[in-house]
Amino acid sequence: MAAISGGGPRTPSVVVGPVNLAARIDEALAVQALAFGLSEDEIEVRRHIVHRHLLYPGAHALGALTESGRLVGFVYGMPNDRSHWWSTVVEPYLRRAGLDGWLDDSFVITELHVHPGFQGQGIGRSLITTITDGVGQPRSILSAIDVESPARGLYRALGYQDLARQVLFPSAPSPYAVMGAPLPLLREK
Repeated sequence: MAAISGGGPRTPSVVVGPVNLAARIDEALAVQALAFGLSEDEIEVRRHIVHRHLLYPGAHALGALTESGRLVGFVYGMPNDRSHWWSTVVEPYLRRAGLDGWLDDSFVITELHVHPGFQGQGIGRSLITTITDGVGQPRSILSAIDVESPARGLYRALGYQDLARQVLFPSAPSPYAVMGAPLPLLREK
């Protein structure tokens, strides 16, 4: 468990640790909806996807909880499998760049979201470093919307590099970048 000190009276302390994401799916999807701008229909689709992902071997989740037990952030991921939908979409982009080997022996960060009122406090950093510190794979991969954003800046600071850009996922309105990093992730000096 990692404790993160709040920034003042309006931002309580947060603890990052294991969470039963299936039991707290409504809270997690509410955070994701705020952080990512999801509609009610998109939330319902993601509910089924998250439940399915959590059944995959090696899948696990962490949550960021306030002192009162409120979920204000979460991350989950799993060892990558080339037969999973995400891998089948990104593989041709990585292959064109000669980097499809990143799909093997990697831990994929499937989702990472922090409530907008709690962003900028190191919670996302703590979630991703804590989850990847506990895996057996030598590297991690993820996808993020292909724009310069605080999330992309965080990933770069942790050692993630662009492996493929302008990756198009069916039904996604914006292109994504696929990023990869050796583990353990970089820490601030």
